[in-house]
Amino acid sequence: MSASSVSASSDDKEAATGKAIKSVYVYEAPVRLWHWVNALSITVLAVTGYFIGSPLPTLPGEASAHFLMGYIRFAHFAAAYIFAVGMLGRIYWAFVGNHHARELFSVPIFKREYWASLGRMLLWYAFLSKRPDRYIGHNPLARFAMFFVFFLTAIFMIFTGFALYGEGTQAGSWAARAFGWVIPLFGQSQDVHTWHHFGLWLMVCFVLLHVYAAIREDIMGRQSIVSTMVSGYRTFKD
Repeated sequence: MSASSVSASSDDKEAATGKAIKSVYVYEAPVRLWHWVNALSITVLAVTGYFIGSPLPTLPGEASAHFLMGYIRFAHFAAAYIFAVGMLGRIYWAFVGNHHARELFSVPIFKREYWASLGRMLLWYAFLSKRPDRYIGHNPLARFAMFFVFFLTAIFMIFTGFALYGEGTQAGSWAARAFGWVIPLFGQSQDVHTWHHFGLWLMVCFVLLHVYAAIREDIMGRQSIVSTMVSGYRTFKD
């Protein structure tokens, strides 16, 4: 087995000795736990957020006999709290975890070797390369997407989401005090709703591409991707 090409990340030394590596411990338990809790909370947020933006038809009978939208909003708010707290925990673990835990927040965009590695990964995903480079942690394209798409979108959704939540809980609530400045920044409440809804679809597109890339890499790249986020170990299959 060989570990081809060297990335500009701190994985370089490990990748260079890849001939002797069958499996290597990459993702610590807190990172793996965050990943799956985060996936569940995003799923709940996406489904409930869609119905908040495009409500279901009016139910028959007295309005007092139904609380459907109330349950949907509660699920959305609960998932939002879990998502936000999880993100804070993930940022904390980037400081105290191993160097793979910091890859989500660091992209060496000022290094020429990084862009060369990114270009090779783009060729691989475009079916123009037979085999991908081997990386023990995140590959260059994954690091780019996780930071510039997922992380920045997540922060945007947290700020705009809690700004709208604070508007509903009225002045004086912690959300209104902490995020009340967001709505005037965009102009008005409806503008924030529109951008927040746009962020939903951006996150959905990211998740779809993320799942596709992980499964494709697992099968065609001959290295564990999905199971690594369960066991924590990256295994090269040949």
